[in-house]
Amino acid sequence: MGRTRVIDHVKPFLCVLPEVAAPQRRIPFREKILWTGISLFVFLVCCQIPLYGIGASKSTDPFYWMRVILASNRGTLMELGISPIVTSGMVMQLLAGSKILDVDQTLKEDRMLFAGAQKLVGMGITLVEAVAYVMAGMYGEVKDLGAGNACLIIMQLFFAGVIVLILDELLQKGYGLGAGISLFIATNVCETICWKAFSPTTINTGKGTEFEGAVI
Repeated sequence: MGRTRVIDHVKPFLCVLPEVAAPQRRIPFREKILWTGISLFVFLVCCQIPLYGIGASKSTDPFYWMRVILASNRGTLMELGISPIVTSGMVMQLLAGSKILDVDQTLKEDRMLFAGAQKLVGMGITLVEAVAYVMAGMYGEVKDLGAGNACLIIMQLFFAGVIVLILDELLQKGYGLGAGISLFIATNVCETICWKAFSPTTINTGKGTEFEGAVI
């Protein structure tokens, strides 16, 4: 009998992990544009849907300057952004590069196990980050939120993180153009620029009410 590798323990989980099937044919350019547009649309919608169960926060955003590179939006389903994908990718590459994980990338089965392990780690990191956000008081004290609301927020963040993982896999497997991470960051930057330029919301600057958008 051959020795059992650490990555072989991922096999039982492969059947329950969400997966995008590899295309069985060459995807036309127009269809790639369509799938890319759908992916970005879903991402943008999630960036605008507020988390249910949170109250208005009066505290400053500790991750304000990191939001752009994390493609995240405070108080929405995209609160975590691409951080679980990036973190899981770095962890798995580090483990494979240091030979802690014995993976032969020339073998199809090993590549499949490695991708499954990376997805599993990404889902675990998403759950840990969601719990950490809630417990750290990002949405108010846990005792004020209540156990039910706290669990509901964690579930929302977790499922939103899984959606991001699936969208990234969809683009990486050839259905779309480019990689999900770079597209989500670029989309988030464009959204921020457009909103800051044309935002119709008004703010009180102390000198009177003004539009938030620079152009308007």
